[in-house]
Amino acid sequence: MQYHLMQSEPVSHSAWTGWEAPDPGHWVSRGYVVVNADLRGWGKSDGAGELFSDQEGRDCHDLIEWAAMQPWSNHRVGMSGVSYLAISQWAAAATRPPHLAAICPWEGFTDFYRDFARPGGVLENGFLSMWTIGLRVSERRRIDIARQARTRPEFDSWWAQRNRAVEQIAVPALVCRSFSDHNLHTRGSFEGFRRIASEHKWLYTHRGPKWGTYYSEPALQIQAEFFDHFLGGETTPILDRSPVRVEIREDAKTVTAVRRTSSWPPPDTHWQRWYLAVGTDTDDGTLRPTAASSSASRSFDIRRGRLRFDHRFDSDTEVVGPMLLTVTISVANTDDVELFAGVRKFRGGREIGFEGSYGFPFDLVTHGMLVASHRQIDPVRSLPYQPFHPHTRREPLTVGDPVELQIELLPSATLFRSGEVLRLDLQGRWFFSRNPLIGQFPGAYARKVSAGTCSIHTGGRHPSFLTVPISPVTPADAGA
Repeated sequence: MQYHLMQSEPVSHSAWTGWEAPDPGHWVSRGYVVVNADLRGWGKSDGAGELFSDQEGRDCHDLIEWAAMQPWSNHRVGMSGVSYLAISQWAAAATRPPHLAAICPWEGFTDFYRDFARPGGVLENGFLSMWTIGLRVSERRRIDIARQARTRPEFDSWWAQRNRAVEQIAVPALVCRSFSDHNLHTRGSFEGFRRIASEHKWLYTHRGPKWGTYYSEPALQIQAEFFDHFLGGETTPILDRSPVRVEIREDAKTVTAVRRTSSWPPPDTHWQRWYLAVGTDTDDGTLRPTAASSSASRSFDIRRGRLRFDHRFDSDTEVVGPMLLTVTISVANTDDVELFAGVRKFRGGREIGFEGSYGFPFDLVTHGMLVASHRQIDPVRSLPYQPFHPHTRREPLTVGDPVELQIELLPSATLFRSGEVLRLDLQGRWFFSRNPLIGQFPGAYARKVSAGTCSIHTGGRHPSFLTVPISPVTPADAGA
């Protein structure tokens, strides 16, 4: 029932399958043994568990070594699963169990603060609150991760202790990083793939429903090639495959290309700067290839206003990868603002929706957000397309003084046809309501600032721009 409430397509697996776990009906018939274990303090396991703790990784380490010594084992153990079962894999693999031979983390974040609970410093108070209520019911002691997230606006040791040391992972890995879970696992999954030290690692991207894809025939085929080789010792096509599978869609249902590349972002990516230009008489603006020579600005009410900037394509174009918004702002009647940046797609004046977190079928192409007072950047840990914000201290804004923000927009892979429009929305609130009938239930973000105005500066001394990853439009790779 949970699957059907939180994704737009049916899920098919056998009755023996645990929540978000490998399907024994599929894997046992291939000669595998499937072990499902409750974490410490959960289900029927003894002890007191703590979410995202180092102890979870050590417990999984011990379970792996126990399984490797059983008479039915060939001493090669693999791990697979979705969401928290993926997060547990990051933790276990970082401890380097001697008999762990392969992992398949299927969408699991790696940084509790940045990936989910406080992206850009903004508090997630929808799914996090609902999850906390569920934990109180199912766990044998009181736990309130929502309160911890609410009372810890800056990144501190509590957050650091719950992050995964993915750089310690050296085991072969098949990692799923979807474009359809921007509010939960997307960022961390991409970071996990990038940062692990594994010599053999593959990336499987998609923008379909989370669980429907995991149990689908194409996904099971690549999982079988991976595990049959690294656990079964068989010769399979996995080593001959380029490491990155990229799935490109033009709407929620239509896949226009699936191809293989050597790295992520694709090596043939052409990074373009589209400069924000405000309109003269309306709140509408445009995204242009060159910056205006003269300065301009336009303001919006933080509580209910927004600004939008359009780019119309004159040829079919694939936008594949993360985007980066570099924007200069100033504020009035406040010393801070939570700036939300959303990219939408329009066809013939009608917005095109995509699969999103929690089964929401009207998601944006991508989005990003940042608390302006958390604008400090660590250049050492930043990438050209992804600024790293430490989030360790607050720097309030001075009324009227312009400051530059760099906001990462999460990875996507979208085909825009000639004549279609990419729209950048800037506003001081999340884009969807929490209404379970018409909104993105349960996803929601708390408002720290509810009053004041925010001005966007363009041209002249403040050439605000969106960095966009453009890929050549080529025929699909049928074997991907």
